[in-house]
Amino acid sequence: MSANHDLSRRRLLQAAGAAGLGSLLNAPVTAQAGEPAQTLSAAAPGLGMITEPARQIPIAADCDVCVVGGSATGVFAAVAAARLGAKVAILELNGFFGGVATASLVSLWHSTEDMNNEQQIIAGLTTEVFERLDRRNALTVVKGKRTHYAMNTEELKIELDELVTEAGVRPFLHTMFVAPVVEDGRMVAAVIEDKTGRRAIRAKQFIDATGDADVVARMGLPVYQRESVQPPTMCVILRGLDAIAKKHPGFNVHRAIFDTQFPQALQPGFAWGRAVPSGNDEYMLAGTRVFNANCADADGLTAATIEGRRQVRAVCDLLRQNFMDGKGSPLVTLPAKLGIRETRHARCLHTLTQDELLSGQRFPDAIGNGTYPVDIHNARGGGITFRYLEKAPFYQIPYASLVPQGSHNVLIAGRSIDADEGAFGAVRVMINCNQTGQAVGVAAWLALDSNKSIAQIDTARLREILKQQGAAIV
Repeated sequence: MSANHDLSRRRLLQAAGAAGLGSLLNAPVTAQAGEPAQTLSAAAPGLGMITEPARQIPIAADCDVCVVGGSATGVFAAVAAARLGAKVAILELNGFFGGVATASLVSLWHSTEDMNNEQQIIAGLTTEVFERLDRRNALTVVKGKRTHYAMNTEELKIELDELVTEAGVRPFLHTMFVAPVVEDGRMVAAVIEDKTGRRAIRAKQFIDATGDADVVARMGLPVYQRESVQPPTMCVILRGLDAIAKKHPGFNVHRAIFDTQFPQALQPGFAWGRAVPSGNDEYMLAGTRVFNANCADADGLTAATIEGRRQVRAVCDLLRQNFMDGKGSPLVTLPAKLGIRETRHARCLHTLTQDELLSGQRFPDAIGNGTYPVDIHNARGGGITFRYLEKAPFYQIPYASLVPQGSHNVLIAGRSIDADEGAFGAVRVMINCNQTGQAVGVAAWLALDSNKSIAQIDTARLREILKQQGAAIV
């Protein structure tokens, strides 16, 4: 860690200290298995509580399925259910859909084929989005040993709007989920806050696509959080790296930002990136890391976000002062949201394990497949652990890992999946999370159609409907 980095970090924490933020980036993340995850007191020490008067909350929508969280995963859940005839609402805190793919600028989705590049193992709404973006020249197919898909995130925002609108889903943007309303163990409404005020969305089935298991945790269903979670990253779009490379032969931004000869260098870590499909010499760089961050806590998230932006500025200063003659700025776009890899997990009917994943274990209730390797960013330092599939051409994701224990009508989608550290390192990426979204959207509809709880639905029928929707069910 450079002296400048250490000084800036101390200043950040000192400034945050008065608000109770000072220790959050250094505080351990504690596991709270089997109960609502509350790693910190909601009240600052000594400030006490206030009493909120009881009030009537108007119903803003009455629907079959309510999706909380509007990432691509959440959108796919909403669209999958709506295309089957369900009346669906989706709420999102940002003013646009897409989650990490848009708000966090992570513009790359991984391969849809098996390890031998012979069989398509991921399809459905993911490949539909690829086709739609391609028609707008907003997709670059990156060929190599493994095919990747680089997207224009701004076009993706609009395309997800189109998906939601075409499916007849009721959108609630700029909307925060506040609390579940529970009757006889079932969630019956989601209390929300938006520009109109406090309202509620009533539904028969709910999908927690928050990424942090917010709905499940606030219901009091079992959740857990590892003592060491993977650190978040603040991505950035930069301009002019090609020009720098021409002027400085051998320049590699992924190495330069960690080079200790520069006083602005980041703590040793791992960087990757991809050119933005815009034709304007723009590059999405993912190289920052905020260690010891608990992003399931509001104050922790605030401190981590500020630290992430500080690191982005350090990268920009490094490039400008050492490669751009001190002129101009490479900064084009900052993300609306920190790129969070891991927070809480729901305790589900099955915990997916690394052994199951690397051995290619086949599940009778499999709803998705993947090849992305085990990829664990060290929580306390700069290293990464990679483990690759060797015994099978792909792995599978079971439906049971998306059904929270004790839940009658709330499903999990995305990175709140129940998985051990190794398995989670692989299934956490968007190309995998997307499949869980489409699957639980169908499962929520199926629970309604069959008048069964989410744990009792016919998973063979679930797989068949997913296949009819274009998903790769193998």
